[in-house]
Amino acid sequence: MTDQTLPRIEQDAQRRRWLRALRPRPSWILHIALSIVALIFAFPFYWMIVVATTTTAEMFSATPRLIPGDQFFNNLGKVFAAGTFGQALLNSTFLAVLNTAIYVFLASLAGFVFAKFSFWGRDTLFRILLFTMILPSGVTLVTSFQIYADFGWINTYYPLIVPGAVSAFGVFWMRQVAIDAIPSELVQASSIDGANFVQQFWYVALPCMLPGITALAIFQLMWNWNEYLWPLLVLNDPKLYTVPVSLAQLKSLYDDYDYSVVMAGTLLATVPLLVVFLAFRRTVLENTTGGAVKG
Repeated sequence: MTDQTLPRIEQDAQRRRWLRALRPRPSWILHIALSIVALIFAFPFYWMIVVATTTTAEMFSATPRLIPGDQFFNNLGKVFAAGTFGQALLNSTFLAVLNTAIYVFLASLAGFVFAKFSFWGRDTLFRILLFTMILPSGVTLVTSFQIYADFGWINTYYPLIVPGAVSAFGVFWMRQVAIDAIPSELVQASSIDGANFVQQFWYVALPCMLPGITALAIFQLMWNWNEYLWPLLVLNDPKLYTVPVSLAQLKSLYDDYDYSVVMAGTLLATVPLLVVFLAFRRTVLENTTGGAVKG
């Protein structure tokens, strides 16, 4: 190696260091891509805020507003002036909390049994339960309505509580949670110590399944809060309306469809779900992504 070769090698090494410094790192690219995707998904929510705080005329003008205005409380006053939205908020809160509590309790109970107890026909029964998940809800819509009409439950909350008390998805979710979270040795030890089934479920299973229960409760709470079609079919009394049905009725209260008023009501109805999700986001994310990192 000659004396002229060494400076050339040093120059090449320096050039490569400069190129590596200027080259975008994979983490930067990932962060930029995720930021763009987050902005795309957040824009509809931002646009809802803009429409809710302006007027419909401004939204359809030649130069629509792109920043929030000062008409939110005026639009919200029109929402409550309809007379049913305030009651609908109370109705939806009551139904969402009650349905979620019943749903999570029964799903946890069934999931614990399927995961930790052996009985005749267990696997066959579980396969039949999973098979019901592929049936579209619209297939049973007419039949369900006829059944509850025969029971005299139309225009009551019974059709909104009884059918949603348990589902195949909830049982499947809690079964997987119970398999991973509850050691079989712990259940056997509690049985040896004389604990009955109720004690095993309450003192052993529930504390172990609490993170999975919380995540499932959040999903079910959102589903109950946003459900529209079934309450629209079975409820006729405006005093019993839920939030989605009450928002849909705003169209018939005005000669022209006031998008700003509807968006103001929608924004107000979205806030409780947003608060609940932000409060429990860590539990939800850990339970929904935990399976991706397990071998």
